[in-house]
Amino acid sequence: MLPKVIDARYAGRHRVWLRFADGLSGEIDLASELWGAMFVPLADEAYFSQLRVDPELDTIVWPNGADLSPQWLHDQLEAQAKATAAE
Repeated sequence: MLPKVIDARYAGRHRVWLRFADGLSGEIDLASELWGAMFVPLADEAYFSQLRVDPELDTIVWPNGADLSPQWLHDQLEAQAKATAAE
């Protein structure tokens, strides 16, 4: 079963705070992931800030149709949480 993003908030620059249906939540910096033609508009922070949760895709999307895999986002936050716990 794929993770479901249920809440997302712009957190400044190219960061976003996410909450998943399984309770995992946290902030992730997406600056290094914004490559390729679809993500060019997201380099502009004002445009990036227009992200929203698409309930059909269960992930974050932008007005131009760009989105990121909910599984990838979940994996990134999970890895971040494990790294923080290990410190």
